[in-house]
Amino acid sequence: MASSASPQPATTPSQSYSKFDEIRWVIQIRRALEEEPEDDDDADAEAPVSIFNVPKALLASDPDSYTPQEVALGPFHCLRQELYKMERYKLAAAKTTQKQLQCLKFQNLVDQLIKHEPRIRACYHKYLDFNSETLAWMMAVDASFLLKFLGIYAIEEGKVLRKVSSRMSHLVDSGGAKSAHNAILRDMIMLENQIPLFVLRKVLELQFSSQESADGVLLAMLMGLCKELSPLKLAEDVSKNIQVSKAAHLLDFLYDMIVPKMEEPSSPAIVIEIEGVDDRNEGMEGEKKSSADSSYVKQFLDEVWKLLSKLNRGPKFLFKKVLVSGPIKLLVKLPWTILSKLPGFSLLKQPVEYFVSSQDKEEAKSENEASTSNKPPLVEEIAIPSVSELTRAGFLFTPTNGGVSTVSFDAKTLTVYLPTVSLDINTEVVLRNLVAYEASNASGPLVFTRYTELMNGIIDTEEDVKALRERGIILNRLKSDGEVASLWNGMSKSIRLTKVPFLDKVIEDVNKYHGYKWKVKVGKILKIYVFGSWQFLTFLAAIFFLLLMTMQSFCSVYSCSRFLHINPTTLTNS
Repeated sequence: MASSASPQPATTPSQSYSKFDEIRWVIQIRRALEEEPEDDDDADAEAPVSIFNVPKALLASDPDSYTPQEVALGPFHCLRQELYKMERYKLAAAKTTQKQLQCLKFQNLVDQLIKHEPRIRACYHKYLDFNSETLAWMMAVDASFLLKFLGIYAIEEGKVLRKVSSRMSHLVDSGGAKSAHNAILRDMIMLENQIPLFVLRKVLELQFSSQESADGVLLAMLMGLCKELSPLKLAEDVSKNIQVSKAAHLLDFLYDMIVPKMEEPSSPAIVIEIEGVDDRNEGMEGEKKSSADSSYVKQFLDEVWKLLSKLNRGPKFLFKKVLVSGPIKLLVKLPWTILSKLPGFSLLKQPVEYFVSSQDKEEAKSENEASTSNKPPLVEEIAIPSVSELTRAGFLFTPTNGGVSTVSFDAKTLTVYLPTVSLDINTEVVLRNLVAYEASNASGPLVFTRYTELMNGIIDTEEDVKALRERGIILNRLKSDGEVASLWNGMSKSIRLTKVPFLDKVIEDVNKYHGYKWKVKVGKILKIYVFGSWQFLTFLAAIFFLLLMTMQSFCSVYSCSRFLHINPTTLTNS
């Protein structure tokens, strides 16, 4: 557990065990148990784990979105040599902090943080192989740099509360135009690059006369940062319901600002790894594809029956009842054994039998769906038509001024309401780390993750992005609509699937009303089972050819002109 001034070479598990200092470990455990808890306001309970390693499944999808590129904050990435260039700026920030301490030295700040070592360690999911003093110095220096950088966002009544030193002026840009500024912003919001927020409060507490003043300045900083980074519009009075003392770190504060609080449904959650889901989906798709290739006629009749099953009133309903009534079934089944033996009819045997018995299967399926309606949704249920498909079907899209909680669907006007989302160079990193934090920390529904899946589902191409941009739902500050489509399509699926009632209701209703439209349903059937099936087209050609042969044989025995009232002399003269 000794500290290290430079990165250590990779070691095997056996080597790491051999370097384990048993005596120091025992001393540290004994000291932690013997220490009495402090009596101040924010030491009344042990801090919960809030800083995690990014789940491997998400990290593999886009490592750069989760790995700091410019500056390391906290212990997870502090030993990476490529980030050492920012150490001189951290030292400059520490010197500025020392000047602002009231008759205190920087060592006094470090001593204060040493007293909170157990609480600092408790915030991290990963064991920190640093001794107390090293960890305290790291927190003090990183907090000084972070506060100095956040100073540009501490705006009150048009005035900047904290000035930025000249050494860091090229890194900080109020307009957000400098690449270094945006790179540091992205690093600051990454899940693995967080430090506990109470450390920043301790630094400000030593600089200001009271804890209330320190919290006011910190809240102003965080609100300015969230307005800069949040992809969704924040409510005007959202800061009234936010307490700085309750936030774990910067990313947690941003998450609480844009994601509504929800309770976990009574049904248990299903934990699914992305790789397993993809593998199973590929297998299922392969089986479905092979089955479709061999039974297109059967599937076509099945789709026709599904259309008929939607008829629940009027003459159409009567036709449906007559079609599946007992006498009709009897008339079909009695001669079917004989007809199926004739040439040309053997191909129809299995499809017709399937069509006749499909009512029983539909009833059994409905009972099965009713018994499993309370289970968490499957991956297939997340699918939703794209914006272009919905627009062609008559759906409308309207922007809202709120956050995720404003997503809704009006069935009367077929209008989908979506919050306005602003996309810039920092948005993808923010979205991905919010999803990673939610997957790692949230005990309830994955609200923000389901929102990203909804946007991923309705956006497939740049035409979809263009449609949403023209309606004011997407504010595109990237180079093109194609980049926005790639951003949403590149978002990973959820690690864990749970029910998000209001979002699930929107997805379900949109799919239901889109499926009820006859032109959509008929077009889908024709596309899949007619125009996309050479087997079905071959079957239709064979039937047509058989009818022509039958007519030719009939006309060779009987005079067709007599039945059609055609004068052969007239045809000859013409």
